[in-house]
Amino acid sequence: MAKRITSGSLAEAVAFDEPVQATGPGGAVTTVWPERHACRAQFIYARGSEVVEAARLEGRSTFKVRVRQCAAARAVTTDWRMRDTRRGTEYAVIEVDAITDRQWIYMVVQSGRASG
Repeated sequence: MAKRITSGSLAEAVAFDEPVQATGPGGAVTTVWPERHACRAQFIYARGSEVVEAARLEGRSTFKVRVRQCAAARAVTTDWRMRDTRRGTEYAVIEVDAITDRQWIYMVVQSGRASG
């Protein structure tokens, strides 16, 4: 029997920011990160692979994140960043899977990576 996911499983609050190039004074181009989508999510601890273990040794955390399917969540790409709005941690979006499950979008995110 498949494990049923309830809204209580979505205990984390996250927001997704899209990088936008802005021209500042003197023509300097900078990247700003306006928030495009905020939702509840479930963090799933990533373990096992050599890449994940190497990232941990460098102080980076890797998680698989589950969010509900919607148009705004499907717009997220690997250029974007995810913020844990409860803890203030920023994560680079490494992978987005909006195809495997009709109800959920799965993402792989990693903290401690340069974004922008």
